[in-house]
Amino acid sequence: MRVFVTGASGWIGRALVPELLDAGHQVVGLARSDGSAGTVAAMGADVLRGDLTDLEILEKGAESADGVVHLAFGHDFGQFDAAIETDAAAVEAMTAVSAGKPFVAASGTPMVPGRPATERDDSVFAGPVAGRGDNARAVLKTAERGVRPSLVRLPRSVHGEGDVHGLIARLVALGREKGIAAYVGDGTQRWPAVHVSDAAHLFRLALEQAPAGAVLHAVGDEGVRIRDVAEVAGRRLGLPVKSVTAEELGFLGGLLALDQPASSTLTQESLGWRPTGPGLLEDLEKGYYG
Repeated sequence: MRVFVTGASGWIGRALVPELLDAGHQVVGLARSDGSAGTVAAMGADVLRGDLTDLEILEKGAESADGVVHLAFGHDFGQFDAAIETDAAAVEAMTAVSAGKPFVAASGTPMVPGRPATERDDSVFAGPVAGRGDNARAVLKTAERGVRPSLVRLPRSVHGEGDVHGLIARLVALGREKGIAAYVGDGTQRWPAVHVSDAAHLFRLALEQAPAGAVLHAVGDEGVRIRDVAEVAGRRLGLPVKSVTAEELGFLGGLLALDQPASSTLTQESLGWRPTGPGLLEDLEKGYYG
């Protein structure tokens, strides 16, 4: 299968492209810069230059492929509304030429008060990221136009060696800056997590096997307590572990204050996917984050 991948040079893309190539697929990766193009080419994939605002390029990539994996998204928290609008237009452009083809898009696991979120829960998000839920539902709706869409919903942490921009990496960096390994409140709030290799494997399975409208959870750890994360990070960095208010940690504080576990039981049952990579705390113990 010839697969068009947006975000091919990103964190998950760098795990997915080799996964696809090893499975015998041909990969065309979108690259917006010389550096990104070099990364994509070095992995053995073909390069299509452009970014998510180049709708004609996106149409070309999707139309010439047998399937699409859409990973790219602008994560500038100061311009989230614009990123959501860009993503919506990109999805529309690519799915318009993808009838009869698989279209796999990345999204996020939702938060359900009082229990782990499952694949049957709607993609409902609050605050500035609410539009991502709208975009996720728009992806699934393309099944009405003959596309074979599926969502791979990612947890708060997609971790592994080399992660420098994820939320855990940002939390560790913030700890160095403030001189403490921080958690919010009593620290019993839980985050779901997955190793990047397991996430990449699920994206491939979704591309190859998922039926139209499938919602999948790339979750290895159902819920890791934030205080446990802080304690491991503090020990690795030689920093005191301390409870703080959410306001003291900016946008990260708001996320850390929420209990948001998620399950992947239905995904494992439907596709036979099994997370085999190390868990979040194990990766933290290895020192990848400090």
